[in-house]
Amino acid sequence: GAGASRARRKSILDEITGVGDMVLLDPMTEDQMMENLYMRYLSDEIYTYIGLVVISINPYKKLKIYGPEKIQEYRSRNVYETKPHAYAIADAAYRWLRDKHQNQCIVISGESGAGKTEASKIVMQYVASVCGKEQEVHRVMQVLLQSNPLLEAFGNAKTTRNDNSSRFGKYMEIEFNFKGDPLGGEITNYLLEKSRVVAHAEGERNFHIFYQLLASAANSQLASLRLKRDPELYHYLQVTESADSDVTYDQYSTFDDKKDFKVVEQALVGIGLQKTELRGVFKFIAAILHLGNITFKPIERADEDEACEVLDKTGLINASALLEGPIEVLEKALTIKTVDTLKEQVTVPISVEKARNARDALAKAIYSRLFDWLVEKVNS
Repeated sequence: GAGASRARRKSILDEITGVGDMVLLDPMTEDQMMENLYMRYLSDEIYTYIGLVVISINPYKKLKIYGPEKIQEYRSRNVYETKPHAYAIADAAYRWLRDKHQNQCIVISGESGAGKTEASKIVMQYVASVCGKEQEVHRVMQVLLQSNPLLEAFGNAKTTRNDNSSRFGKYMEIEFNFKGDPLGGEITNYLLEKSRVVAHAEGERNFHIFYQLLASAANSQLASLRLKRDPELYHYLQVTESADSDVTYDQYSTFDDKKDFKVVEQALVGIGLQKTELRGVFKFIAAILHLGNITFKPIERADEDEACEVLDKTGLINASALLEGPIEVLEKALTIKTVDTLKEQVTVPISVEKARNARDALAKAIYSRLFDWLVEKVNS
């Protein structure tokens, strides 16, 4: 009854460190807000409200504030009836959509390493837990949930500030029926950091999928892709462009790439990829690694124009085989420029620097199109 409700509210307030909603701070100054957030952070209270906005602080450790039991605590409860949490925001948005039939949008923003990727997964896990359990509903939610590890593998990378930094923007839309069950969804991706495919700063990594493939693929699969396990053998995966750097891959590798690759494979199958499509995905990834190993040397010409040729054709042969195209066509595309004039096409040799740029541009284009194709497969 009313007494029990008052007792429950009192116990919740007693457990809260600092002020759970900073609208109640008096005086409300920047120093007071920072002190309140810090005090709550030290007590593992990583969520704090400012009205209907929740501030989340990355604890950089696992906290026991997630899972089925916690979801039940927040299900169909008023936002201010429980401790601040991402679950509370997800529940409020879900119930408003289901009961009021009004579209809802949850905006997750913050600097690199703030926890945006994890917050989006927490919201999706909550929605998946509270919606219906019919077979079609379950299928839709499984595809949406499996899109997370898939897009992370192909779109996330280690940076100096964040081991799992999203290197692309994502807008996810989930459509529901009148009962509040998801009917489908659509992911819009934008601003993929294509430059990371061909170069990354010291102490950082390329996209996760390259390392996962090398670490976990069966020996027979690696052989078919003409790959070896050591990431240092591939120019695009080397940790720094500095020749005299003593930083090596293993010195800062804290990832379980073997385990993560198994999850990615399951996700690729889960979104409906056929075996031939699955092989094609990894052939493109391997082809990019081989493209990076193509090197060039200048050649002298009588007309003194700059020109170059492929120095070691191993990477060229491997990339051509995986891309299923003639070696001569790829070599010509990388070392010769075609210019259209009013009457004819003229071929012009290019310098070593321009050939490297052409090689890198091709690698970035392949990866970008592969990423877009994977997003389309998830949406379909």
